[in-house]
Amino acid sequence: MSERVKMKKTAIIGRLMPYLMRHKVLLAAAIALTIGGNLLALAGPYFSGLAIDSIELHDETGRVDLSGVWRYAVIMIVLYILSGVLSYMLTRLMIVISRKVINRMRSDVFNKLTVLPVGYFDRNQTGDILSRISYDIDTINTSLSHDFVQIAASTVTVLGSLIMMIKISPLLVLVFAFTVPLSIFLTKKITGFTRPLFRKRSAKLGELNGFVEEMISGQKTLRAYSQEKNTVAKFDRQNDDTCEAYYRAEYYGSVTGPSVNFVNNLSLSLVSFFGAILYLKNAITIGNISTFVLYSRKFSGPINEIANIFGELQSAFSAAERVFRLLDEDPEPSDSPDAYELNGAKGDVALDDVRFGYIKGQEIIHGLSLDINRGELVAIVGPTGAGKTTIVNLLMRFYDVDGGEIRLDGHPIKNLTRKSLRLNYSMVLQDTWLFNGTVFENIAYGSESATIEDVERVCRACGIHEYIMTLPDGYDTVLDDDGSNISKGQKQLMTIARAMLLKSSLLILDEATSNVDTRTEIQIQRAMRTLMADKTCFVIAHRLSTIQGADIILVVRDGEIVERGTHAELMSGETFYKQLYNAQFA
Repeated sequence: MSERVKMKKTAIIGRLMPYLMRHKVLLAAAIALTIGGNLLALAGPYFSGLAIDSIELHDETGRVDLSGVWRYAVIMIVLYILSGVLSYMLTRLMIVISRKVINRMRSDVFNKLTVLPVGYFDRNQTGDILSRISYDIDTINTSLSHDFVQIAASTVTVLGSLIMMIKISPLLVLVFAFTVPLSIFLTKKITGFTRPLFRKRSAKLGELNGFVEEMISGQKTLRAYSQEKNTVAKFDRQNDDTCEAYYRAEYYGSVTGPSVNFVNNLSLSLVSFFGAILYLKNAITIGNISTFVLYSRKFSGPINEIANIFGELQSAFSAAERVFRLLDEDPEPSDSPDAYELNGAKGDVALDDVRFGYIKGQEIIHGLSLDINRGELVAIVGPTGAGKTTIVNLLMRFYDVDGGEIRLDGHPIKNLTRKSLRLNYSMVLQDTWLFNGTVFENIAYGSESATIEDVERVCRACGIHEYIMTLPDGYDTVLDDDGSNISKGQKQLMTIARAMLLKSSLLILDEATSNVDTRTEIQIQRAMRTLMADKTCFVIAHRLSTIQGADIILVVRDGEIVERGTHAELMSGETFYKQLYNAQFA
């Protein structure tokens, strides 16, 4: 769904209802507690009026009889205590319901993230995505646990108070025929103006989170280039924009409450004025006037509260809109109905007149054709932006080709299930990824049946076994989040060992050895040739000295293979590859 498409409030509420309806029993109990608690509270003003009218003055003695007052006062105390207990139970129950709803919503969002295409993460900042799954969902949680309860309770109070006021004096109720429409008009006018402000506030916060996430992850580069002041200046601008968006949303959102409160106080003044006139005409008693005033406060008070809540709801609606936009994103295309699984591929890969562009109409791969035999080590080289990583994305079907065909063992990959296709590949990227867990768990990731002997074997082949044994607990050493307690080169070696452990017939190394020294990289290449006999290996590398032993080197330029051959063949003439190679040693 386009970010420019705005969701209506009714649509957002409609999307929230299925989450609530999963807990019908708890929701029914919440409704019962809401009605019960508010009806008990509504009975208080009625008995207050009876208490006032029960006061008797004995002319003979001058004594005042307050027995009726005490009786009704006790009833009121009991009613208010019961109402308070039910309100407390309702609050606790709504916290439980909101917790279950938010737990489900957060799971849905995370599950959605796992099926979104790679392109979505290329287009959106990590910080903005994290903001949706944390801040935005927490904002919705606040509304569910507090605002919706308050609105439900206020609705019962308003309706109950209106009924009691009509019963006491239909004439006085006419006052609200003027004030209530005025309140509704003001509320609708103000919230219509403020909702875009709250939407902008959520968007700005997402942008700020994205910026902070980028700066934190790039601290070493930031400090190496002495960009602290520039970064602080950029943050200050982002922070100022976010605070300004917060200020405008909260400032204009806070106007609703005082405006409606003014109208409510106006209605109270009118009720007092016309009530006094009716009393002088013996059309109403003092007790009834007192009761009517109390009910008018209960009637207008919730309207004021709802008006205040509407400001908070704008924030919740904006947050929900961002969450539902993510949930509405198109997932990775489903496999075709006749797609089949390919297990244990041999490793023959063919690209036939492949054309592709990330943006429609802007093609970056032009008629690419090549044939790779099983067991070959294929190196893909070329200048930045030539399309090397794009070729890998197409092989793995992270993106589908716009034209032409890719085949694995003679099978068009568009006819294979994505899962079975990707399980035939092991992949190591330049950006290492390790999780909070032991060294063994990180290397055995994706290989459930791997034993400690298997892990040690690939680690010895990568030359990292001796280093691991120097760690406090060897293979049982717990790595910090993203492996921050070991060097980048060691992290890269672990991810390479992880890929070598997988039982797959093809391996992709996308700049995977950029963080290790040349000697270690040569050692890894030799180990891979031994451990990956009869397996096809694709290596993308800028350091050309490390791919001299490749069976075939493909030189990519502007989305086309301009040269191919072994290192010796490509160095024998005046080739573009030779220019690239010599440039690294010039």
